[in-house]
Amino acid sequence: MKPLVFFISLFIWSHIAFAQFPSSPIIINFERDFKGKPDKNSPFVALTVLTWEYSYQTEIRRDHLTITFQHEYKIEKGLSWVKLERLKDPALKARVLHHEQGHVNISFIMVKEADRVLSSRTYSKKDYRSEIGMLASSISEFFDTMQKNYDDETEHGSNYKMQQRWDKIIQEKMEEVTGEKV
Repeated sequence: MKPLVFFISLFIWSHIAFAQFPSSPIIINFERDFKGKPDKNSPFVALTVLTWEYSYQTEIRRDHLTITFQHEYKIEKGLSWVKLERLKDPALKARVLHHEQGHVNISFIMVKEADRVLSSRTYSKKDYRSEIGMLASSISEFFDTMQKNYDDETEHGSNYKMQQRWDKIIQEKMEEVTGEKV
């Protein structure tokens, strides 16, 4: 018998803001963060929409290019939705929220990793804009694939054993990018 509950997350990547990312992941809450109108035709009970925005400032001194990056990731509350009427059981609601939090945590890992990768490179003065754009795009693609694998392997959170496996993977990556025990 197929599980009744399905989950999905959608990720949008852009390149425009000037805010610094937080030192820990956003902790989501259905009532506060999922304000969008649910898709009645969707078999899923939740949709999480997150954005990553980055910007950079450049300085050239004596023929040396310095680039400082700033990042922000956030949940798009007006686009994220949940069908709370399908989550009357508190344990089921907690499982769905836990799975969606995994997507948020993966995005946080992505932002930390993007900062590390983008900041550690040497760029040419002539082509730094395109070099940064190409590198950011490949980072985004890598993490989009990770998000998809998370949903596929956990069966959108309904495969408890695989969810536990991914919880461990996400925890290890969080510890790696923050340098702290999670």
